[in-house]
Amino acid sequence: MAFTDIYYDSSDGLRLHARDYAGAGGVPVLCLAGLTRNARDFELLAERLAPSRRVIVAEQRGRGGSAYDPKPENYHPGTYAADMMVLLDHLGLGKVGIIGTSLGGLMAMIMAASWPDRFSGILLNDVGPEVAAEGIEKIRLYIDRVPKVRDWREAADDVSALFAAAFPEYQPADWARFARQVYRESAGGAPVLDYDPNIAINVKNGGSAAPDLWPVFDGLPRIPVAVIRGELSNILSAATLAEMRKRRPELLSVEVPRVGHAPDLAEPASLALIDDFLAEIDRGIP
Repeated sequence: MAFTDIYYDSSDGLRLHARDYAGAGGVPVLCLAGLTRNARDFELLAERLAPSRRVIVAEQRGRGGSAYDPKPENYHPGTYAADMMVLLDHLGLGKVGIIGTSLGGLMAMIMAASWPDRFSGILLNDVGPEVAAEGIEKIRLYIDRVPKVRDWREAADDVSALFAAAFPEYQPADWARFARQVYRESAGGAPVLDYDPNIAINVKNGGSAAPDLWPVFDGLPRIPVAVIRGELSNILSAATLAEMRKRRPELLSVEVPRVGHAPDLAEPASLALIDDFLAEIDRGIP
């Protein structure tokens, strides 16, 4: 399905990019990718949803088609959340739902708690208010890599070696697709990672303690909240999800079998929960 490229300026003057998939009928949805990821992560989901609603897929500063920030200290969730509010205002959107993967889910919580009147609901893909230390360490091990791959086969081999434990059911075609989401083609033709390596600076300097976002989670407005957890996740533990359910009994949730961090949102269990979540936020339309 076709999309329109949206370019807009952040409050500090960076040129940022998003994809706009036209659609009408339901609450618009803003999709937010993970730490080093980009709009390509949501291609299949956006095409599935767009016939019945507008879907905006944002690329944070330093990723995909968005400009790299000359000040690496700006690569943090607070800045990203503010950028997303500029995007929504640029597009003239009032209330939207959010589907956020990993970092995108952290942003979703921050945004809904900070601007409660702007969001109809949030769906968190494999992330919660407490991030497992094991997952943080894994991220720190790979985020500042600059792999030298010569072609797309080597790019697929690279992501397979790095993430095989999270996706034990993936086949060669899945890894080839994964590589195209993580890498882009350089001017010379070789694949290169599609994000600013300086994103690693704040992550590396963050210490070993996981962020405590329980106060943010507890401060969420009374809107639909849904959670997808990969059964093999090293980011969102089963215990954290259980505590989220305890604190918010109406929480929609599902665990995707044989998948780690993070589900790609093409799994039947993920799609069923997404459909339930969207039905809930649509029912909230006045």
